[in-house]
Parts: sequence; structure tokens; C-alpha cells
Amino acid sequence: MIFKKLKTRLIEAGLSEEEKARASQALQHLNSVGFDPWGVDPETLKASLASTIWLYKNYFRVITHGLKNLPQGRLLIIANHSGQVPIDGMLIGTSLILEANPPRLVRAMVEKWAPGLPFVSTFFSRLGQVTGDHHNCRSLLENDECVMVFPEGVAGSGKTIFKRYELQKFGTGFIRLALETKTPILPVAVIGCEESLPSISDLNPFAKRVGIPYIPIIPTGLIPLPTKVTLRFADPILFDADPDCSDFEVEKMVEQVKNSIRLEIELGLKARGERIFTGAAV
Repeated sequence: MIFKKLKTRLIEAGLSEEEKARASQALQHLNSVGFDPWGVDPETLKASLASTIWLYKNYFRVITHGLKNLPQGRLLIIANHSGQVPIDGMLIGTSLILEANPPRLVRAMVEKWAPGLPFVSTFFSRLGQVTGDHHNCRSLLENDECVMVFPEGVAGSGKTIFKRYELQKFGTGFIRLALETKTPILPVAVIGCEESLPSISDLNPFAKRVGIPYIPIIPTGLIPLPTKVTLRFADPILFDADPDCSDFEVEKMVEQVKNSIRLEIELGLKARGERIFTGAAV
């Protein structure tokens, strides 16, 4: 009951009528008790959005480019990963509810170890986020959902500030999923999250001993810096190939997606220059 009242207060205080309507419009396939097949709770989603909108608009001051490129129907969003914690995923998801037409709910594929944390599994499912495995992703795409994947995985999110904007090795599974389900891929570049939690070391050997992917050493503290963030949505790519094609052919397609993201990163960095915290993002 307490949580229900808190959610109601957050929604009423933090969302405009238009934002409430956009959140409702982004939800599909609700059942008789108001949830969707993957556990999304509209009220939890709206309450969470009330917090993320403030971060999106006022703290990270997000600017988007290319949202007109967003195709309807099933979609696989592929983005660069950084920032130690999934701020980038939160901002992409918020952008598609606030600024896409029509608004879309993004289903992020979270790391398999994350739902093992207390309360995290239930909370993630209430927001539409699912464990990143082949079955879950394929099921979502076959139901015309919008799925977000970070092919760099923890190698991207956990990299140090010395490797900022250097794309790490991409996994290849997203290409075979796209081919199997005939899903367009939308490359997205995130500029700004690299500097929000600047890590100087990942303590990799010790982290592995305790069973986690990395332990970032962040001199600026655990609160993300208010870096300006730009999201650049490239042209969608629809590959027409046999899902059982060779690994060599798959790697070529991965490289095409990676190059699209790399180009958008370069354009974004050139436009931004050194203006990380102040000034207008372009």
C-alpha cells in the first residue's frame, strides 16, 4: 500500500498529462489485470519515468538527432556502452517514450548476473527489461517489440576513461537474431555518458575473484557527473541474408553496424568539442 501511494504521488508530481498519455501509448498487449506478457506494470513504469524525465531534461540535458529514423514494428536498437552503470540505456529508453512518434517502450537486454541482485529482477520486469538471452530476445521481436542490445557488454560499460569512445569487441548474436526474425537494426551513438562516471581502473583480477565483472575506481565519487548527453540515431539497416550464413559473413554485418555507430560518435564528438558540462549540445 505504501509503495502504491508513493507511485501515485510520483506520477502526479512528476509527469504532465501529455507525458502520462505518451507512457500509456507506449504500452501494448496488456492483459486483463493490466500487465503485459513480460511483466510490465504501467504504474511502476510511469513512476520510474517521473524520475528519469528530470534526469533526462535537467541533469543530462539530452539532445537527440535522427529519431525520425525510427521504423515502426519490430526493431533492434544497437548502441555503444559506457558509464559503469546503465545510464545510457535509461536515456535511450526515455527518449523513445518522450520524443519518438509514436512513443515506444524499449526492452533492454540486461546482464544475466544483474537479476540475481535482491529486488532487481522484479523491478526490471515491471519496467519491461528482461534477461539478455536468445529466447527472450527472439520472443520479443516476434511480437513486434523494440529491443535494445549493447553488444560490447561489460567490456563497454566497465571500460576506463582512458578508453573512452573506443568501441570494444561486439558480440555477434544480435545479427543472427535480426536475420532470423527479419528485424531492422537501428544503430545509436551515445555521447556524454563516457565522462559521467570516469573510472581509472576496473580492478579486474579482484573483481573476478568475487564473481563480478569489474570494480570501477572513480575519483569523482559514485554520483554521476552532470555531463551533457547527445543521442544520435543512424539510418536503420535491414540485412537480407540466410540466418545460417557463415561466421565470416556475420562478422562483416557486425562491422557495418559498428562502423555506423563509430561514424555517429565521431560526428557527435566533433560537434560537441570539449563542451562536456556547459554550453549547448548540438
